[in-house]
Amino acid sequence: MVMLEAENRLELAPIPAKRYFTIGEVSDLCQVKPHVLRYWEQEFSQLRPVKRKGNRRYYQRQDLILIRQIRSLLYEHGYTIGGARQQLGGDGMQQDMHHSTQIVKQLRMELEDLLKLLRS
Repeated sequence: MVMLEAENRLELAPIPAKRYFTIGEVSDLCQVKPHVLRYWEQEFSQLRPVKRKGNRRYYQRQDLILIRQIRSLLYEHGYTIGGARQQLGGDGMQQDMHHSTQIVKQLRMELEDLLKLLRS
């Protein structure tokens, strides 16, 4: 299972240091089509992008991390929507710890990429 996570990390691009992302950017960064993202908003109460002028969605970094978690649960671990919802909606403390772990993994990956860039 650890090997799958490592492979998955390599296929998804690091999340850029931006405050807001459009649905198109999120689609590219998470490898999920925009219509799927809109559907997931209906299915996962935790996923609530900011909506602005013209009902345009703007996602924040924590939204992208959540989307990647949902994607992993559904596409890699074989959960159903209901099962993934249960996994994400479980014990709040466990969810916070998992969320923190995801953030640390993402930051580490970005720092490693930066280090490679600086060495070259």
